[in-house]
Amino acid sequence: MPAQALTTEFLATLPGREPASGAVSYFDTEIKGFLLEHRASGGATFYFRYRDAAGKVRLNRIGRADELSVSDARAKAHKMKQMVTEGGDPKVESHRFKDVPTFGDFVAERYLPYAKTRKRSWETDETMLRNHLLPVFADFRMNRITRSDVVAFHHAVFEKGYAAGTCNRMIVLMKFIYNCAIRWDILPPKGNPCDGVEPFEDHGARERYLTTEEVQRLFDELDTNRNVQVGQVIRLLLYTGARKREVLDARWDEIDFNRRMLTVPAARSKSKKPRHIPLSDAAVELLLSLPRQDDIPWVFFNPKTKKPPVSIFYAWDSIRKKVGLGEVRLHDLRHSYASFLVNAGRSLYEVQKLLGHHDPKVTMRYAHLSPQAMLEAVNVVGNVVTGARASRPVVANQGQVVVVTEMV
Repeated sequence: MPAQALTTEFLATLPGREPASGAVSYFDTEIKGFLLEHRASGGATFYFRYRDAAGKVRLNRIGRADELSVSDARAKAHKMKQMVTEGGDPKVESHRFKDVPTFGDFVAERYLPYAKTRKRSWETDETMLRNHLLPVFADFRMNRITRSDVVAFHHAVFEKGYAAGTCNRMIVLMKFIYNCAIRWDILPPKGNPCDGVEPFEDHGARERYLTTEEVQRLFDELDTNRNVQVGQVIRLLLYTGARKREVLDARWDEIDFNRRMLTVPAARSKSKKPRHIPLSDAAVELLLSLPRQDDIPWVFFNPKTKKPPVSIFYAWDSIRKKVGLGEVRLHDLRHSYASFLVNAGRSLYEVQKLLGHHDPKVTMRYAHLSPQAMLEAVNVVGNVVTGARASRPVVANQGQVVVVTEMV
């Protein structure tokens, strides 16, 4: 019973190595109990050998080597081993060892139903899968997709002109899908072909913060722009650091002027929990100046539909280009709000709470210090050092000046 890594390359060497009589069994070096029986007739069959709950040795047939790939047989052996470890019996529960699904079937039957209940970004996943991953991988069984296949795909989409960050996100999604399959015991632990795929360097990632001079230019334009409502939305975004839809979908009954608070209900909150947005003096003054209609609950609404604006992109695009801010996105107003807070000396904890971030790591991206703030920071050390030097006591000793350093 020789030990042998059961691979495609090894199976290719079997012709001509048939035993003179009977059969020889090759035991895999990775999965204990996984074996290949090679018979004198030339036939070869995969098995899984184990002991049942009574201690009896059992041999469960996996499939013929000329009908089943090594990777498919290995995946089934892994599932059988997992079952035995958990106290089950592969012979009794043989219905559980169906073929490994194709990438497309797994996505449709397992991943997307899971993502729709767990991920806010499931629609983005669905779009990326439909447009990019499924056209290439849908018909392949998951354990037949190799790392070289993934690398080739990664480079192919990059060569089509997609940004490095977009290409990398495709691989991140595919890797997550495979990790789900591994976690749900559909694939063995080392069955993720995305492991080891190097991401492209993303030189396009940027963080854009408005300067006070740029804000002034923007507000000067808003003062005279004919699209008054869009100007009010833009100002409120900067005054609050709120997300675009948090402002566009705001209702009057969500605003408490006594507590100076806008409450975004859980149904509309990104975190699926109620979010409370403090309102500054400027924000309150702006809101109080807005016209209200008794039959319309929304703060901002389309006069024709009497519902919140679907989009303000084209109006914003015209405004930003007029003031030389063509690359600034509406979401960058939120970045700028955070930047102004940090530059004014507010703590990252305060910024995290004001922006409604659940994870403090997300807030770290807003830890942007202006050159002036950094100069003030380094001057703190300079002032401490020079202050310590100036306050050193001097002791006379036999006509000499002795400097005594005090440890603090």
